[in-house]
Amino acid sequence: MFRHAAFALLFAFGCVIHLSRGAEVNVTDKDGKLCLYANVMLNFSVSYETSENKTMLAYFDLPSDVMFNGSKCDNTTSILKLNFGAGHSWSMNFTLNGSTYQADSITFSYNLNDSTIFPNSSLTDTLSVNVRPHITDVSTDTSYSCKSKETFQSDSVIQTLWNVLIQAFISNGTQSKNLTSCSADLPSTPTASPTTVAPVTNTTTASTPAPTTPAPTLPTPTTGKFTIKPDVNSTACLLANFALRIGVQHGEKYQEINLDPNVTTVSGSCGVNTSELVLVSNGMTIALTFTNDTKKFHLQAVNVTANLSSGLVVSEANNSLSLWEASVGSSYMCNKEQNFTITSLLNLFTFNLQVQPFAVNKGVFSTAHECSLDDTSILIPIIVGAALAGLILIVVIAYVIGRRKTYVGYQTL
Repeated sequence: MFRHAAFALLFAFGCVIHLSRGAEVNVTDKDGKLCLYANVMLNFSVSYETSENKTMLAYFDLPSDVMFNGSKCDNTTSILKLNFGAGHSWSMNFTLNGSTYQADSITFSYNLNDSTIFPNSSLTDTLSVNVRPHITDVSTDTSYSCKSKETFQSDSVIQTLWNVLIQAFISNGTQSKNLTSCSADLPSTPTASPTTVAPVTNTTTASTPAPTTPAPTLPTPTTGKFTIKPDVNSTACLLANFALRIGVQHGEKYQEINLDPNVTTVSGSCGVNTSELVLVSNGMTIALTFTNDTKKFHLQAVNVTANLSSGLVVSEANNSLSLWEASVGSSYMCNKEQNFTITSLLNLFTFNLQVQPFAVNKGVFSTAHECSLDDTSILIPIIVGAALAGLILIVVIAYVIGRRKTYVGYQTL
């Protein structure tokens, strides 16, 4: 066993995909030599029940004040353990098998009594989930590298791990510069199909492209009405009406999913400066976070987790948006279809949209700030002006023709 470890923490700020922090870990042995190195980026999404019998989603990153108690390495096993917050921990266990090693399990423990992350939780227990990462057959003289995101879902917890660089068994205290890359980072090699050489003839034929099957077009999603109340006996503090669709790119495949409001669970919260709307429907979770600066509000963050038809789970987020802006005390409206690029892999489509996340009065929408797609106030004077100009032109032409005929008549007499 080795008795001590040293940590260097590194922030990595991303304005697209996930806003996250990376932890760089150096575990040393009793002689002060490096025996385990890890640099990871990690996000969590946890669904929990509140005291008001509502389902809430907590999104949080691996924070800066990580402790390393329990991290260790010996000749056949290594443990990377990160302790953070009020009783939360994340660990990855490794075993050595000859000249290769693998990660056997990831254990994530979270304390529902931490009101900072889990406000109004109905439970105060510390719960744990276990998943198995896809880290196998890594040579001891290489570091495992995976820039691509790997998402693990277990019970009500989703963990997203990416930008990983790990060497679990280091000899001679020196990290290897050689890499074993995960399969997701490797370029795909198309399989060459067998070809048949045809005899050469003098006949020239026009090449006709093979017919392609277009991706199925989804119907326009159903418009839903979503309301957040501080408690059962209060009026609404957040109002949202819209139809919504997401588009997710995963590898070479692209899939669109409509939100069905008829089977959607609605939760969220209202605050002075921040309000949140969380929608859970058919394996898809969408969290919309609004902020205000006392004068105007806007949509600042979108977090989406979805189960694709392929069975894969994807998680995408952007925490630095500035969409759907309107004055506090009014609502934002856009009836036309809007398409927003949230991340390089996630698109958001909205229809019949009207939202008011702050200063809701008597549970109804206030005067709406219309989007430019809906605003016809500029077109009306242009149309009226064009019509008047056309009418004047017709009158002038008629007058000129009339004068010319009269002049010719006088000359004849």
